[in-house]
Amino acid sequence: MTTESLSQTAKALVADGKGILAADESSPTIKKRFDSIGVESTEENRRDYRAMLFSTPEAGRYISGVILFDETLRQNGSDGMPLVKLIEAGGMIPGIKVDKGAKDLAGFPGEKVTEGLDGLRDRCNEYAGLGARFAKWRAVYTIGEDVPSAACLTANAHGLARYAAISQEAGLVPIVEPEVLMDGDHTIDDCEAVTEEVLRIVFAELSVQEIELEGMLLKPNMVLSGKDCPDRAGVEDVAERTLRCLKRSVPAAVPGIVFLSGGQSDEVATLHLNAMNKLAENPPWKLSFSYGRALQAGPLKAWGGQAENLPAAQEVLFARAKANGEATLGAYA
Repeated sequence: MTTESLSQTAKALVADGKGILAADESSPTIKKRFDSIGVESTEENRRDYRAMLFSTPEAGRYISGVILFDETLRQNGSDGMPLVKLIEAGGMIPGIKVDKGAKDLAGFPGEKVTEGLDGLRDRCNEYAGLGARFAKWRAVYTIGEDVPSAACLTANAHGLARYAAISQEAGLVPIVEPEVLMDGDHTIDDCEAVTEEVLRIVFAELSVQEIELEGMLLKPNMVLSGKDCPDRAGVEDVAERTLRCLKRSVPAAVPGIVFLSGGQSDEVATLHLNAMNKLAENPPWKLSFSYGRALQAGPLKAWGGQAENLPAAQEVLFARAKANGEATLGAYA
């Protein structure tokens, strides 16, 4: 795929007033979500739940693309229609999570490195053939005493950059997701320093691997206090710190930054995104969202595994998507 078509897809994913629905939960994660509403995690229930999300009327007004798990990319709905086609019919772009998860980093207790480079070229080519147009790979970093280590920083940056190169070769826009976790009692100062270091190292490695910056998106954490920090930073402080960090570390050629919601409630994630877009004056990149739980928590509860609750659950999803679409314009009230 040409640089131009990668760039067009990347821009479409961060079109004005739109963001991404992350529906790429692994089997253990979706099981936890289903357990919380007393629904068994069968292939059929997972399919029906996700089909409910993707078929939400008018969702494409605020959702540009959907990140899928391998199973979902291959599934047909109960009517026999491939779920990929259902997404496209709603005016959204199908994407795929391609990493194999964060595993223990040998020699560095408590730190993780993301695996999945083996066989990635074949998987990406297959996913493109199945209709995916973008991909996602997540790396995680913990803040603590002497962590993240240099080993963790460099290993994950290299993995993200190799993944991005293979994705672009297959014609998939890579979403590069380095997530500094909220776990811990660290201050917002600590988070800002670590996030900036992570992003600088990631972009240095992307440069080494000659990634087309115009044909990728960044999916970072926001700069937040640790969830056990006694003195949590407020919405305006989070917005200011996050923007400052991004301006220092993310090249202007990147079309968009789609934040993850990790650890935040759906409402707070929306407020933070809205504050950033109000504060940022003509930022070089679009500031949007790629939310999982912050878009899905409400609809999941409203659905509860019951077919008759479908319309109510879709209304909840639409309302959350609309709120976040407005937040990308700094217009959420």
